[in-house]
Amino acid sequence: MLTILKTNTKNKDFIDLVKQLDASLKISDGEEHDFYDQYNGIDQIKYAIVAYWNEIPVGCGAIKKYDTETMEVKRMFTDTQYRGRKIATQILTNLENWAKELGYTRCILETGKKQPEAIQLYHKANYQVIENYGQYAGVENSVCFEKKIES
Repeated sequence: MLTILKTNTKNKDFIDLVKQLDASLKISDGEEHDFYDQYNGIDQIKYAIVAYWNEIPVGCGAIKKYDTETMEVKRMFTDTQYRGRKIATQILTNLENWAKELGYTRCILETGKKQPEAIQLYHKANYQVIENYGQYAGVENSVCFEKKIES
């Protein structure tokens, strides 16, 4: 059974899942890992979600204020043993709803071309590819997305 916890980035389970995410990205990103890693700190993020499968922490995600209308989705991860159960979809939906509750009307995110499962998830969740924004502008292996979340 899946349970979703709204929390913050000081949550131990969130921190442990982010460590797993970073270890995975270090492998898939290869030489580009250090570039991406500099933008993935959690100290500036206030809103985090941890997903539990039968009380075991198995996935996470977070949102970070980007501008007055936009939240950026960050640190999405599902433990490999629990993939295929739509956990990431539930995390993403909960993050979008939380952003709406906080008064935001749009979510944006960046993922790497080397993360095809993530790209597929965002397409299925009705995110649209946009021009790379901010620090990702001109980065060939980044793909940026947006979704309007107005109620």
